[in-house]
Amino acid sequence: MARRLMVALDYPDVAQARVLMKQLAGISCYMKVGMQLFYAAGPEFIRELKASGYAVFLDVKMHDIPNTVKGGAESLTRLGADMFNVHAAGGTAMMEAAVAGAAAAVASDAALRMPQIIAVTQLTSTSRDVMNGEIGIAGEVADTVVRYAKLAAAAGLAGVVASPQESAAVAAACGPDFCTVTPGIRPAGAALGDQSRVMTPGQAIRQGSHYLVVGRPITAAEDPRQAVLSIIKEMSEA
Repeated sequence: MARRLMVALDYPDVAQARVLMKQLAGISCYMKVGMQLFYAAGPEFIRELKASGYAVFLDVKMHDIPNTVKGGAESLTRLGADMFNVHAAGGTAMMEAAVAGAAAAVASDAALRMPQIIAVTQLTSTSRDVMNGEIGIAGEVADTVVRYAKLAAAAGLAGVVASPQESAAVAAACGPDFCTVTPGIRPAGAALGDQSRVMTPGQAIRQGSHYLVVGRPITAAEDPRQAVLSIIKEMSEA
């Protein structure tokens, strides 16, 4: 179950991330590196995480013309990312280009393996009011998530990023093996922060989430190691 927990290394520099890595030594969780840390630390830190035995989700949310995304996907695959994401809003051709770029990297180097490529559907900070009134998409958030998930599956992606509230609907639409990576995980009593669609770890597992992304409840905890162990225990008992 530890491998289904993704710890979000939401730090501004490598030094702070290394402190957490030391605190979590021996726990085989996934490490999620987002834009802040990747832009600050660069590819070398991804290599460091891989050398330390961690699986890495590179959360860079690519959204560009297909050819640019294809090149980006090839670079991330060569870097050794186990998982990375694109925005489903970029369209089918863009998502297919991401798969093609990763496949090209793997074809050119037998030491590489195909990463899981997943699509962002709607950010867990996005409420219906924001989606309808600001983004300009009508209807319920869950309906948009499922529509994007179907497009991602048709484009050959491994799964989607979605709120745990939509995991069951995605599984019903795309099958139980279509991966759901769910941010917005908050243990009971934790602050919501900027998330608006949340669940506890146990609830998310029961809803069918494949991977749980947890940041501040771990990184801001007085004892991050104990926080991780408590979350894994709740996941295991779900």
